[in-house]
Amino acid sequence: MTKVLITGGSGFIGSHLVDLLLKKNFEVLVIDNLSTGRLDNLKNVKDKIVFIKADISKEGNWEKNFENIDWVIHLAALADIVPSIENPHEYYKSNVTGTFNVLEASKKHGVKRFIYSASSSCYGIPDSYPTKENEKIILKYPYALTKYLGEQTVIHWSNVYKLPSISLRLFNVYGPRSRTAGTYGAVFGVFLAQKLANKAFTVVGDGNQTRDFTYVNDVVNAIYKAAKSNVSSEIFNIGSDGTYSINKLVECLEGEVEFIPKRPGEPDCTWADIAKAKRILNWRPKVSFEEGIKLLLENIADWKDAPLWDSKKIHEATKIWFKYLDN
Repeated sequence: MTKVLITGGSGFIGSHLVDLLLKKNFEVLVIDNLSTGRLDNLKNVKDKIVFIKADISKEGNWEKNFENIDWVIHLAALADIVPSIENPHEYYKSNVTGTFNVLEASKKHGVKRFIYSASSSCYGIPDSYPTKENEKIILKYPYALTKYLGEQTVIHWSNVYKLPSISLRLFNVYGPRSRTAGTYGAVFGVFLAQKLANKAFTVVGDGNQTRDFTYVNDVVNAIYKAAKSNVSSEIFNIGSDGTYSINKLVECLEGEVEFIPKRPGEPDCTWADIAKAKRILNWRPKVSFEEGIKLLLENIADWKDAPLWDSKKIHEATKIWFKYLDN
């Protein structure tokens, strides 16, 4: 039986990956410090996995759990723009030092495959759409920087230490169980809490900006395909094969809209060129945008405890964003 260790396995993407791997009869271990992940995400599988509460940004006994592991899927990370500007030290520890520590544990114990979840934020505001993996890197804020540094470390360890590794640059992942933490961040967490409270959707700018919204099941299938492949030292974009406006999103969610000021450093479009993943990994997304929204609304109760944002709260929360990125 293949043994898989998932860092960040109680989080949004990680918990869906746990579900997939268990269905395929893999043995699954999860390491998570529960800073953003939730044990509730694993409530239906807790008796079928090994869970280790540990902080990968610190050296510790958690490293011994990498013995006899076949695949490591490294998802553990801190996300969101504003808190990364406010506290870059924690982001560096989690996303760079944490990645280094997981790589070293994998190298020490002879892990056969290492998959890293990178971020499309490394492209900043691209010059071309859909955006290819060789697009120039423009790092706009500490979250983007630290995720990219983690990716570069993974590829370096793959090349130098022959640890077979792949990095997947994920585009705008959404779906049930997505983060409901107290920080202002992902658009779906904001909008779904607003919908539950019958409040207006706070749309940034004119709402014509588009995003490559990628359903979480498609993402975990990409991770699985990458881990099964024989490819190494490669970077792949993982997206939906399309791009959709925020106005289209709120139309699907149905509700009133309040427009708030456009933010500096945000692209008018994100859109992955996924030809490389289709060709080499034999992967392609299957869930349409409309179908994904329907599935999300069927699980809207997930956001009953999410923070409720309005334009005033958002203005206060993003002051530091405008301070440092408005240039």
